[in-house]
Amino acid sequence: MKIGPTAILQEQLASTTSTLTVRSKRTEDCANGHRASPTGKGKMQSLDTYVINLDGSDDRLHAISNRLAGYGIVFERIAAVDGRGLDLSTVADYDAERTERYMGRSLVGGEIGCYYSHLKVAARFLRSDARYALVLEDDALPLCNPVELLETALADLDAIDPEWLLINIGNNKLKIATPLSGYDIGGYRCELVAAHYFPMTTSAIVWSREGARLFVEQHHKMFAPVDNYFRHWLTRTGHGYSFTPAPVTTTDAESQILASAGRGRKTNKRKWFYGLAKQWRLMQDKLIAFIHKKRFRPARTPTPPVV
Repeated sequence: MKIGPTAILQEQLASTTSTLTVRSKRTEDCANGHRASPTGKGKMQSLDTYVINLDGSDDRLHAISNRLAGYGIVFERIAAVDGRGLDLSTVADYDAERTERYMGRSLVGGEIGCYYSHLKVAARFLRSDARYALVLEDDALPLCNPVELLETALADLDAIDPEWLLINIGNNKLKIATPLSGYDIGGYRCELVAAHYFPMTTSAIVWSREGARLFVEQHHKMFAPVDNYFRHWLTRTGHGYSFTPAPVTTTDAESQILASAGRGRKTNKRKWFYGLAKQWRLMQDKLIAFIHKKRFRPARTPTPPVV
């Protein structure tokens, strides 16, 4: 029997999400579990923060709670979808043949779970009245206050590209980008860029409502891990952004959602043409990115970087 995204996500969306509040000078009004922006909803146009965390991973939840508490950030916990035990032959929205052609290998259950987790948090965001969503995986390690950074940067980005879809603020490598605006947050300097070759990893991303809507509504079949899909999608459509250097990195803790993925990639999941498929994929994406970079014209003149 095939199980599709509707069955899996409906079950997961019905599971308990918990709003965690952090006491600080800016969040005393959240003491009874009421969610509010630590810097005030009126100051920026409604940014909600979500943390994806696997049930039972209490140590990781406690650790990121403490990290965010240092910045007075209130967040809502989203229970991750645990795909580690999935039989992929029963997943109706997994396209095994296309995945093997595109990736040169099969996906593993952990990657399916990670994909579903990001669909789940995007759907949750769309049910809110927030304009933006900051989504963190529980191994995210902010190097500055991400909410303070976004307070300024999102206003700039709305002016530069009113149709922006997604920002990767936790990238580990950035290529083929156009510098836009610079920021200094508590001594941490970084620059907003148009990410024509959208960066990998999903430890820290920021959705616009339109970006989240397209991600959820256009989901039909999985043919790549979610970060590979974001690169495929946003490298082709544009409207993807990032920061350099990244304002969020990760801890050394291994992702529990993807715990089985590394082993699967290195053994029988790869096809004989894996290397060729990877090189072809990278070549296509980089060529498209270079073309978009050459044609990119921001709606507003970018501000120079902070010196």
